[in-house]
Amino acid sequence: MSDDDTPAMRLVHLLRAVTVELHLRGAEFAARNGLHPTDLRALIRLLDADRAGEVVTPGLLGEALRLNSAGTTALLDRLERLGLVRRGRDEQDRRRILLAVEPKAVELGRSFFGPLIGGLVEAAGQFTPRELDVVRRYLTAALDAADPFGKGA
Repeated sequence: MSDDDTPAMRLVHLLRAVTVELHLRGAEFAARNGLHPTDLRALIRLLDADRAGEVVTPGLLGEALRLNSAGTTALLDRLERLGLVRRGRDEQDRRRILLAVEPKAVELGRSFFGPLIGGLVEAAGQFTPRELDVVRRYLTAALDAADPFGKGA
């Protein structure tokens, strides 16, 4: 049995194939909507934060995307011009800027990624809750292995 025939390596190859396919879908979405790939990563991070009720500042977004201050500012300027993101002052600390996704961004994401997400949810329906927990644990461990310093978006 070669290394590629082990159960762990078969999983790695499948995970890579899924990653490539999702990346291609993301690139297609970005191109259709005049976005840079980094713009898409920023929108995903902001949409995830919005769904989780997390506060995101430009500094936190830049750190998550591994961008410097100038790159983060340029990114946010592009997303604001497109009507996808807004910057606003924190009511508790007026010096701090908070980021929020506009409804247009949510609708744009749903219109493109909705069918994909629906298919993934439908695929998950083929597994028991216990099996899904194992998949979740594996994907969490894979994410930790890919991002050992926990700085991913």
